[in-house]
Amino acid sequence: MADKLIIVESPAKANTIKKFLGGSTKVVASMGHIRDLPKSKLGVDVEHDFEPEYINIRGKGDLIKSLKKEAKKAKKVYIATDPDREGEAIAWHLATILNEEKDKITRVTFNEITKGAVQKAIKEPRDIDINLVDAQQARRVLDRIVGYKISPVLWKKVRRGLSAGRVQSVAVKLIVDREEEIEKFIPEEYWNIYANLEEQNNKKQFEAKFYGKDGKKQEIHSQEEVDEILKVIKKAKYIVNEIKKSEKKRNPAPPFTTSTMQQEASRKIGFTLKKTMSVAQGLYEGVNIPEHGTVGLITYMRTDSTRLSEEARSVAKKYITETYGEKYYENRYYKAKKDSQDAHEAIRPTYIDLDPDSIKDALTRDQYKLYKLIYHRFMASQMAAAIYDTMSVTIDADSYTFKANGQAIKFKGFMTLYVEGTDNKEEEQEGMLPDLKEKQELKLDKINPKQSFTEPPPRYTEASLVKALEEKGIGRPSTYSPTITTILDRRYIEKEQKQLIPTELGKIVNKLLIENFTDVINVEFTAEIENEFDEIADGNEPWKKMIREFYGPFQKEVEKVEKELEHVELVDEVSDVPCEKCGRMMVYKYGRYGKFLACPGYPECKNAKPIIETIEEPCPKCGATVQVRKTKKRRKYYICENNPASCDYISWNKPKKGEEIDNNNVKQEVEEENKTTKKKNTTRRKKSKSAK
Repeated sequence: MADKLIIVESPAKANTIKKFLGGSTKVVASMGHIRDLPKSKLGVDVEHDFEPEYINIRGKGDLIKSLKKEAKKAKKVYIATDPDREGEAIAWHLATILNEEKDKITRVTFNEITKGAVQKAIKEPRDIDINLVDAQQARRVLDRIVGYKISPVLWKKVRRGLSAGRVQSVAVKLIVDREEEIEKFIPEEYWNIYANLEEQNNKKQFEAKFYGKDGKKQEIHSQEEVDEILKVIKKAKYIVNEIKKSEKKRNPAPPFTTSTMQQEASRKIGFTLKKTMSVAQGLYEGVNIPEHGTVGLITYMRTDSTRLSEEARSVAKKYITETYGEKYYENRYYKAKKDSQDAHEAIRPTYIDLDPDSIKDALTRDQYKLYKLIYHRFMASQMAAAIYDTMSVTIDADSYTFKANGQAIKFKGFMTLYVEGTDNKEEEQEGMLPDLKEKQELKLDKINPKQSFTEPPPRYTEASLVKALEEKGIGRPSTYSPTITTILDRRYIEKEQKQLIPTELGKIVNKLLIENFTDVINVEFTAEIENEFDEIADGNEPWKKMIREFYGPFQKEVEKVEKELEHVELVDEVSDVPCEKCGRMMVYKYGRYGKFLACPGYPECKNAKPIIETIEEPCPKCGATVQVRKTKKRRKYYICENNPASCDYISWNKPKKGEEIDNNNVKQEVEEENKTTKKKNTTRRKKSKSAK
């Protein structure tokens, strides 16, 4: 009989914790959630003050019996689920199902899975925090109400099987809005003029950029304006008017929060949000390291705080001073953002002596990449600033002015170890200018006018969408990855070369929601709801009061929309493509994989076919039309319309003249991707059937 029973979510976490505790302690896993709202109905009793109708999750009956049996045998039960609202809710559901005496069940949390942290937590148990549980219940119930009330409207107006979500729909709206900005964007012409100048003593050249006239900034918008300026500056003397020298500091970025880790992992190592969180979960729960056993390598990876413990800061100081020297260390504190919950530390390594390269062989390739990123970011956050010598020069060319800037690194500081990535691809490192003197004449080597056009705002990537959601106060660290995964799975958006693009289905659903549910599918409203969840978590507001205040106006809005749509019949858009089986003009339909053509004579005629997208560039092999197709993973590829009959052209990239293509290799990759996806879908369907 075990004196202590510890319940965690996953077997990996259980295995890591076991080695820290004595033999009379048993550690078991709940395998995540064990109770939830039913999938087949609303599951919220709106007539009785929104009481949730929780049921045991299908397929977990035997596990629940086993957990109850182990709890009966133990003298004390410690529920050690994750240290966040969702983890607190899982703990509450476990306590409810185990139905043991209140004094027997207790709650423990730890921000890192280390021996010290686990043993300390066991010595300092607490009650389940019902405020955190209620905040999670409020989120779950409100999202269920929104989804179950709005989705039927989509079924009536678009097609059955569609669904809407509070946060997901706002994320889709941001992507659709950005696409509309891009489509409406009108490029404007502008010019820059660059002068290659030479310092005549040491013959060193540098580039100066046109600034303006008579000391005032001047923008150039046409060739005519350029020609007018060129007439003067080609003959002008270039005289150094003013030189400003200074020292500039660049401070390191703070240690990772969930969102900054997701953004940086996307930029630097090409991880999707889902992959980043999956790999981070593994690093947190434990990895088997030779001579150390199973070790949790990082702190909890769902956090919006940049705070570090004094112990972590002390260990970092020792490592930095011993490895790089005293001048590389700087005592740094990072302030929490205004809306930060600040419940946990920033994401950091748990054992500083386990540097990435020393344990590389024990990690998977993906684990090594992410661990190295987290480790170096944490270390750099406690290091001294980088110092640059900078120089800014103003140069007169008659009445016109040119400017040049240069910088050279004087002390690398934290940049010895780590430099934060950027979404700005045009950001360049400037070199130092030659040693110039005021009133010095420079020799003109050549003038380079460059025509450019303003560009539309870039499409969102997963990383930049997370940044936008966080800045607007939409969602929380735990919601970013599942939100984007959900709207990709629902085919409301698709990913092309990291860019998120709304599908036709996504645009239609967004339009319908915006037209009919303005107050709910709204950035400000969604951000305000998040603040209310925070108030509930802090014990300042009863969760059912919040749901009551939301439900009344929302239900009226739903009833109004349903009444307006009562006599609306969805008419399919007619195409100009005749059905080859019965002659009727085919109509556009929307399925799981997007838009397709179907015969309106269904069920008499069941003919349907995909819409073939083509491009202007001809096939580089035979000159025929090139079609755009997608694998079952929605990855785009290009194929000749005559493939495989008389041409074998197939490529992942748009065709170019004279390109060499390994057609067989691409064909194999496409077939393999489709085969793998089909196999996964078949396995998923079988599991679903067996669960039922």
